[in-house]
Amino acid sequence: MQISSPNNTKERPDNLVERIYQQLKNDIFEFRLLPGDRFSEGAVAQRMEVSRTPVRQALYRLEREGYLEVYFRSGWQVRPFDFNYFEELYDVRIVLELAAVGRLCQLEAQSHPLLESLKATWLVAESDRLDDSKTVSALDERFHCALVEATGNGEMARLHYEITEKIRIIRRLDFTQEPRIAATYEEHGRILSAILQRRTDNAQQLLKAHIEVSKKEVRKITLHMLHVARQRAQLKSVNP
Repeated sequence: MQISSPNNTKERPDNLVERIYQQLKNDIFEFRLLPGDRFSEGAVAQRMEVSRTPVRQALYRLEREGYLEVYFRSGWQVRPFDFNYFEELYDVRIVLELAAVGRLCQLEAQSHPLLESLKATWLVAESDRLDDSKTVSALDERFHCALVEATGNGEMARLHYEITEKIRIIRRLDFTQEPRIAATYEEHGRILSAILQRRTDNAQQLLKAHIEVSKKEVRKITLHMLHVARQRAQLKSVNP
């Protein structure tokens, strides 16, 4: 187990909790903390040179979000990957987004501010496309959230965002390969064009296919990255 250490500076308690939370989350996302790794609050506090109270608050926040599990007698554990769980979340996401696209294709207004914003991001010349994986990952997430938000159904948008948060740990890996970035621009462009042209069936088919491909890709990439991370951890334990 390897946990990065934040800057040891005086700061407000809530800011300190947020800093520890973000650092631990990054360690999980970057596989410095591997699924199944166990650790104690004391070990984290000592490594980060902070007290146990803000560490505990950060850990419970990560536990509520599904990244950690707590064992009251043996500390904390990074939650093992359960691909069946993630696939169920993807299935619910597809249902919500298909419903959203159906509503958007029935809009009476000629345009919608959120759709206009998406056009400016995705319907661009190839030379104007971004290639930074983290930036494109954030924009991809925003694309799908905006489709649901544009329906005007706040509860639907809330449920969708909760699912988005839960799958972010693996979904962001879809953009670690350049071909997937290019494919995302192409696929988002076709989905958006179909919505703007009120071609409901076509837009829904394109959207479903887009998410299904992404789901398969992130599973494959996640398994590969976990394998590489575990090999590194084994080598480090042999040659500390």
